[in-house]
Amino acid sequence: MLSALQHWSYCPRQCGLIHLEQAFEENVHTMRGNAAHERVDEPGYETFEGVREERALPVWSDTLGLIGKCDVVEFHPDGHIYPVEYKHGKKREKSHDDIQLAAQAMCLEEMTDKVITHGAIYHHGSRRRREVLITPELREMVKATVSAIRSMLDFGKLPPPANDARCKECSLKEICQPEALAEQAAQHALMKNLFNPEVM
Repeated sequence: MLSALQHWSYCPRQCGLIHLEQAFEENVHTMRGNAAHERVDEPGYETFEGVREERALPVWSDTLGLIGKCDVVEFHPDGHIYPVEYKHGKKREKSHDDIQLAAQAMCLEEMTDKVITHGAIYHHGSRRRREVLITPELREMVKATVSAIRSMLDFGKLPPPANDARCKECSLKEICQPEALAEQAAQHALMKNLFNPEVM
């Protein structure tokens, strides 16, 4: 799923819990995200000044092995295509959002045989767009992320917890238990060296 790229680039363990173990919990942040997506989750289209705006547009890439949907895709009169991803927060740069948008652009390119150079993240909290340039570097990050996720799914191994500032807002914190697992790892390290004279 396209959403797995955003999950992985934010936190690999979050991605594993959702896409490997099928675990998910709601919190205030996920509910705000759902509210921001209400309009664009309903398939349909509008035309304004010659721009056709498709909502909840299904996309895929056989090359990358991706499938999902774009919140909004604008088809402009001059032929250029402009994907827009909706996020609930205020306008600020987040690389995990950019990777998801770039993956959508790459799917659209394969489907339409047209090059997509730009897209945007629409930040619902500030009602503003942040334009994203679909660079070669961002495209390589998409490919590397797809490869990493596929490897996790193939081996069926859950990545370790991050146990940092990202955990505070994560809806999966109670399932993940990052602090407990970090303490467990520290205890194992202490036990391993308990009778080692070199560390005394």
